[in-house]
Amino acid sequence: MGRLAYVFSGQGAQRAGMGKSFFDTNKTSKELFMQAEALRPGTLGQCFDGSAEELKLTENTQPCMYLADLAAAVSLAEAGLKPDAAAGFSLGEIPALAFAGAFSYADGFRIACVRGAAMGEASRVSPAVMMAVLRLEDSTVEEICAKVPGAWPANYNAPGQLVVSCAAECVPALEEKIKSAGGKLMPLSVSGGFHSVFMSSAADRFREEIKRFPMRIPTLPVYADCTARPYEGHPAELMEQQIIRPVLWKQLIENMASDGFDTFVEVGVGNTLKGLISRVLPGSRVFSVSSAEDVAEVTAAAAAAREAERIA
Repeated sequence: MGRLAYVFSGQGAQRAGMGKSFFDTNKTSKELFMQAEALRPGTLGQCFDGSAEELKLTENTQPCMYLADLAAAVSLAEAGLKPDAAAGFSLGEIPALAFAGAFSYADGFRIACVRGAAMGEASRVSPAVMMAVLRLEDSTVEEICAKVPGAWPANYNAPGQLVVSCAAECVPALEEKIKSAGGKLMPLSVSGGFHSVFMSSAADRFREEIKRFPMRIPTLPVYADCTARPYEGHPAELMEQQIIRPVLWKQLIENMASDGFDTFVEVGVGNTLKGLISRVLPGSRVFSVSSAEDVAEVTAAAAAAREAERIA
């Protein structure tokens, strides 16, 4: 088995009950959740019992996803399967950085709260939606966005899948052009036009508010969404830029493969990133960990892979 990376889930995967399994079975995870509840009362209720509408609001999604992601990573690492690097999709980059030592777990939660609140306010000021465009080349989607005022490429997910942030009133024009080109639009369960100019005010607010949090250079390489390369130097600037710049996920995974990574574990909620990575790198090993049961299965699979390679 080659190099192993944790990849931290992003928004859109949220659901009631996320993180509960780790809360119930892992002491460190429970302490993480209880500390978060003290800092932001009501967080446990949202994570474990929140409605779909409540969890869709980014000011709620981001703190809850942060906890679920980090709890999964901590549980897996304590079971003995530790990564050589990390990456996170959008919000997932915050728990990835916390896990890698860029700031404390508690400060990471506070940062997720700040980020969620700033992006939630920007969503109300500049209403927009996110739509996954399927079946088209990236260049074709870019050309269409250039012809639709208020539409911007936002997430380069995988071959044949590019997410667009679009002003609500521009969706019909975007849909018409996408269908004419042979593509398909799929709405995402998020509350704003993230990773685009719609988030400019959020980036400004985030830049000012995170100045109060002490940060360090990560001790574990963390690949950044907006550069597709590992963070270098103080993390704050790239964290701010990530809010308004596209997520280069496909390129990021390709770069990790070039750097020797062939095994990826999605930590957090669901298996969206597992699916995307499997499309970008069909020959890679990809797992997902959303529960304590998954931890046992993935550690066993990794041990079996190592033993098979040793025998071979």
